[in-house]
Amino acid sequence: MRTPHESSVGQIGFVTRHGLWSDAQQAAAEQLDARLRSEDIRRVRIAWCDQHGIARGKTLTTPDFLLAMRNGQDFQTATLIMDTTNNVVVPLFAKEGGFGVRELAGFPDALLIPDPTTFRTLPWTPGTGWVLSDMYFQSGAPVPFCSRQLMRRTLADLESRGYDYMAGLEVEFYITKLEDRKLTPEQSGWPPDPPTVSTVAHGFQYLTEIRNDEIDDILVLLQDALTDLDLPLRSMEDEWGPGQSEFTFDPQIGMDSADAMLLFRTAVKQICRRNGLHATFMTKPALPNFFSSGWHLHQSLVARDGARNAFTNRGDDGAALSDLGRYFVGGLLEHASAGSVFATPTINGYKRFAPFSFAPDRASWAVENRGAMIRVLGGPGDETTHVENRVGEPCANPYLYMASQIVAGLDGVDRQLDPGPPDPEPYAADRRPLPVSLDRAVDALEAEGGVFRTALGDPFVDFVLTIKRHEIGRYNAHVSDWEQREYFEVY
Repeated sequence: MRTPHESSVGQIGFVTRHGLWSDAQQAAAEQLDARLRSEDIRRVRIAWCDQHGIARGKTLTTPDFLLAMRNGQDFQTATLIMDTTNNVVVPLFAKEGGFGVRELAGFPDALLIPDPTTFRTLPWTPGTGWVLSDMYFQSGAPVPFCSRQLMRRTLADLESRGYDYMAGLEVEFYITKLEDRKLTPEQSGWPPDPPTVSTVAHGFQYLTEIRNDEIDDILVLLQDALTDLDLPLRSMEDEWGPGQSEFTFDPQIGMDSADAMLLFRTAVKQICRRNGLHATFMTKPALPNFFSSGWHLHQSLVARDGARNAFTNRGDDGAALSDLGRYFVGGLLEHASAGSVFATPTINGYKRFAPFSFAPDRASWAVENRGAMIRVLGGPGDETTHVENRVGEPCANPYLYMASQIVAGLDGVDRQLDPGPPDPEPYAADRRPLPVSLDRAVDALEAEGGVFRTALGDPFVDFVLTIKRHEIGRYNAHVSDWEQREYFEVY
């Protein structure tokens, strides 16, 4: 007999009825009940990565989380059509959600389905668990705008070809001290006033032990928490700006690397906030003496039959990459402009690109040269050979960034796109310039994004274009400090 409690979360038996879990997920779910009791977990946060790479979700009591493991958790689909400041970009009750998706008519609840293999306990909040989820319509169909679902689809395509995706993270960000959180009602607009901060250390002494030691208490706090979360943290390094850090992570296979990026960012921001600090992954903060931050994505393909590195050149021609690796790079270069929307999805991110900096300005590639968009590390016979894409920004949605890399690279493999010889001088190479702004990148995706439409779906690409054009429109309508200072007095 069905009890009222069993009817309070999701749809009864939704996960089993639609066959949504793999064997590994089912096994993890069976072990989780005992773990919740043994660790005295009293609440669980069900997290979902939105289109902007921001973790959203709900916190459930443990009994109701156990129901959500079977039934799913109801969640508002209107979050899908919001830009980074929660402005709704299409009319809420547009026909078929405005994107030709019948299930979005009226924007009903969807269901978040927890992935039990991602469960963690949060070390900074006792008795609290955390789990990632995927979004499904009530029909059991995956929501086409769920970025984790989209990456799963690209990974499945890659696996059908006999390969796994391996990625390592290298992420720069700032840690600052909160001086004024700006929480009065008049400061809580839409968007709210940014907090007033001060620096936690001086900058300009790149990779010095002294600078790192200045914030050792903060770094130890973060290291211990990230280790407790089973994230494969490798190093914590001092960058150029004051309080700017770079964290690197050991490579992981498939979805794990994207999941790690999402959890890393949300953990760092929460831990810092609880300790009177503010961490930001914004690419170029408008603060004096603050340099830009980037996200360098290290990646390769691994053969599923033997786990051999598919980018390693085992021939005798002296090339830095295997043929497959070269074609993959050819695809990354071919689709660099359209793919910029996924690697650098914010207006602010394009202020990082400049010639003769440590950020690229054109779709170039080179061996061990940090001026190129694609930097090859390794060489003939080196089993660690991989490519580093230096175009990404730290706040990119990790699932969309990585999925777009797989889509573009595989198109290069399918078409055997030759990237040409490596560029000895990347900033002087005769290569296509990267978009200098988000609106240029959006134009490129609309004009050249056929490969992304094929792989990710027309509704999704139209969805991204609509959201980004809405953000650009708001930006263009804003009267900046520069305009006010430039024109108000002289004219």
